Amino acid sequence: MKRTERQHLKDNELQNLARQARDAYDTRRRETTALVAVAVVVGAAAIGYIAWRERVQSKAHSLLAEAVVVQDARVGPPGAVGAPEQGLRFNTERERAEAAVAKLKSVADAYPSSDAGLYARYQEAATWITLGDPAKAAAAYQQVIDRDSSGIYGQMAKLGLAEAQTRSGQYDSAIRLFQDMSQRKEGPLPVDGILMQLARAYIDAGKKTEAQQTLNRVVSEFPTSPFSEDAKKTLENLKKT
Repeated sequence: MKRTERQHLKDNELQNLARQARDAYDTRRRETTALVAVAVVVGAAAIGYIAWRERVQSKAHSLLAEAVVVQDARVGPPGAVGAPEQGLRFNTERERAEAAVAKLKSVADAYPSSDAGLYARYQEAATWITLGDPAKAAAAYQQVIDRDSSGIYGQMAKLGLAEAQTRSGQYDSAIRLFQDMSQRKEGPLPVDGILMQLARAYIDAGKKTEAQQTLNRVVSEFPTSPFSEDAKKTLENLKKT
C-alpha cells in the first residue's frame, strides 16, 4: 500500500474517532442536562414539601397550645369583685374538661396524622374517660391506634382502649388486649405495669384466680419493680375476700 493511501486511512480513522467522541460527548451532555433538570425539579419539590410540612406542623402546634391552655386553666370561683380575671377560669372541673375535649378534638380532626394531632386525639380520649364516657374514649383511642399502631402514642392508646373497655364492662376484650401487650417484651411500655393493669381487669371481671396468677408474676418476675409492693398488697386483699 502506498504511503499516501495509508495516511489517508489513518486520517479517516482519526476523523471517525473524533466524530464518535463528539457524538458521545453530546449524548452525555444531553443526559447530564436532563439529570440536572430532574434533580432541580425533585429538589424544588422536596423543599416545597418540607416548607408545607413545617407550616402544617406550626399550625397544628399552635392549636394544640390553645387546647393545653384550656386543660391547665384554673378551676374555682371568680376573684374579688372588680378585680380582673387572671387568665382562663372555669367554675368546675367538668366545665373545663368539656371545653378541653372540644379544643383537642378540633386539633385532631384538622391535623390527624401530625404529632400534635395524635397527641391531641390521645388527650381527647383520656378526657372522655374523665367525663365518664368510655365509648367515646374507646373510639378516640382506636383512631390513634389506626394511625400510629407501633409508635408510642399507639401503644399508649392500646392501654387506654383496654381501660375504656373495662369501664364499659367489655372485660374479655380488655383482657385480650392487655395479654397481647404483656407478651411484647421489646415494646416501649413496661411489662410489669401492663401486668398490673391485666390483674385489675381480671379482678373487675370477677376472675380472682387469674388475677392472683398475674400478680404473682409481677412479684416473682419483677421483684425490684415499683409495682411489686402494690401487687403484694393486692394479693393480700384478694386472700381476705
